[in-house]
Amino acid sequence: MLLKRIFPRKGKTTNVSDNNGKKDVPEGLMTKCVNCKTIYISKELEQNLNVCPNCDHHYQQNAWQRIESIFDEDTFEEWDKELLSTNPLGFPEYLEKIDKDREKTNLNEAVVTGKGLIDDLPVAFTVMDARFRMGSMGSVVGEKIARAVERAKDENIPFIVFTASGGARMQEGVLSLMQMAKISVALKRHSTAGNLMISVMTDPTTGGVSASFASQGDYNFAEPGALIGFAGRRIIEQTIREKLPADFQTAEFLLKHGQLDQVIHRHKMRETLSTILKIHDKNNRPPSRRQEAGGIK
Repeated sequence: MLLKRIFPRKGKTTNVSDNNGKKDVPEGLMTKCVNCKTIYISKELEQNLNVCPNCDHHYQQNAWQRIESIFDEDTFEEWDKELLSTNPLGFPEYLEKIDKDREKTNLNEAVVTGKGLIDDLPVAFTVMDARFRMGSMGSVVGEKIARAVERAKDENIPFIVFTASGGARMQEGVLSLMQMAKISVALKRHSTAGNLMISVMTDPTTGGVSASFASQGDYNFAEPGALIGFAGRRIIEQTIREKLPADFQTAEFLLKHGQLDQVIHRHKMRETLSTILKIHDKNNRPPSRRQEAGGIK
């Protein structure tokens, strides 16, 4: 079950050309693919998990769309929703921008953490949302992720992270960079306890996030076409004084060079994660009645 689309204000229109000229239709009703330029009804695109039916271009999913497309219905339990960012460095207008993003996204921060079931198998997870401060990693984002990993270890269950981030949050300076080490330590403890960690890198996964926990999974996956890297293309080209390949820092480029285990189409993501969880299931649970009856796959 996918989330209902929130349409723009009533009465706002945009022009769409047809054989008879131009007609006004409500803005947001139609979506033109940024890759193949095919025009779709927006609701149909959402029902296809925000993947273009014509060219397979993967649009970004927000945190709740991701959760509803991956986890068994009504099994989600959110953790640490009450944690809120402050302004430790007194950065000008930082809290005002945070408030605007809260209003725009209906999230308290750039990450949602919690626990849910995938084909009846329990898993702790983190889902980043690029709509909130570009998914940047501040102190609260780092704390929520570290706590989720620690609870996964304590409950002896796998941990899955879906990354979507521009990197460390500049408004929090070194406090943001410290989150890289904090999360990495929590992941090490989780691994030492014999628990599974799966990383799924989505568009974009850059900066300090790509250089730390996003790349520390037992399995490192990505969605097709996802931008994954540390520094930007122009900075790298200016530094090494060479022209980079056209597909540089794409999921496919990283897979070709051995930095990913697999690039997975969004339609196959739930099935792939379910298979891996079953392989690593410590309790060797028998198939549930729902699975035996050919229910959720």
